Amino acid sequence: MNGVRMRQVAAVFRLEWRRTTLSKRAWWIYLLAAAPVLIALMHWVTMRGARLSHSVGEDSVIYAGLFLFLFLRGTIFFGCVGMFSGLFRGEMLEKTLHYALLTPVRREILVAGKYLAALAASLALFVPSAALTYLMLGRHFGPAWTDYLMNGPGLSQLGYYALVAALACVGYGAVFLLCGLLFRNPMIAAAVVWVWENLNPFLPSFLKKISIIFYLRSLCPVDVPAPPPFSIMAIETNPAPAWLAVAGLLAMAALLLVYAAVDARRAEIDYGE
Repeated sequence: MNGVRMRQVAAVFRLEWRRTTLSKRAWWIYLLAAAPVLIALMHWVTMRGARLSHSVGEDSVIYAGLFLFLFLRGTIFFGCVGMFSGLFRGEMLEKTLHYALLTPVRREILVAGKYLAALAASLALFVPSAALTYLMLGRHFGPAWTDYLMNGPGLSQLGYYALVAALACVGYGAVFLLCGLLFRNPMIAAAVVWVWENLNPFLPSFLKKISIIFYLRSLCPVDVPAPPPFSIMAIETNPAPAWLAVAGLLAMAALLLVYAAVDARRAEIDYGE
C-alpha cells in the first residue's frame, strides 16, 4: 500500500474514530465495558475482610466462567454488534453514506479505515475491561493474590485473557461489519450468529470449528465445562492448538474483510429502501 492510500486510510480512521467514540448512541457500549469491572469491584469490596470460604484458584475458575459467559457471549459480542454493524448501515440510516462514497477514495480503503477505527475503539474498551476485572476479582486475598500473580500462573492467565479479548474484537468485528453491508437489518443476522455461537458446545466436532467461539475457547487458560443439565448434552472436542486458533481467527477476519471490500465496491445506495 503506497503513501497516498495509507494517508487515506488514516483520514478515514480519524473520522470514524470520532464518530465511533464520541457518538451519543455509544453510551450503552461504554456501560457494557464497565459492567464487569463494577461486578469485580463489588466482589472485592464485599469480600475484603470477610472470612473466606474459597481459594485463589477457585476465584480464577470463577473468572474463567465470567469471561466465557459475560465477556465473550455478552459484553464483547454485543459491543462489537453495536460498533461494527453500524459502520455502513448506520450511515445509510442517517443518509450520510453518500458523502463518503463521493470522495476520491477507493471503497476498500473506506472499509479498511472504518474497520480499523472500530477495532481500535473496541480494543481500547474491552481488553482493559477484561484485564481490570481479572486483577480486581481476587484482590480481596491481599498478598496471596499478589503472589498468585507474580509467582504463580496469574500473569500468564491474564495475558491469555487479554489476547482472547483482542481476537474476539478482531473476529466478531469482521463478521458484523460484513453483516452491516449485506443485510438491511443486521440485528437479525447478529441474533443468528449469537444463537450459533451459544450452540457450539452441543454441536458435532466438525460443526464446532465453523465458529469463532471454538477458537477463542481453545485459547482460554482455564476450561469451563458446561453446567448440568447441559453437561450431558455437550459433545467433547479437543481444543485447537494455540497457533492454529490465532492464525485461523486472523485469516477468517482477513477473508471476511476482503469480501466486504468487494461487496462495498459494487454496493449502490438507495435511501428509499
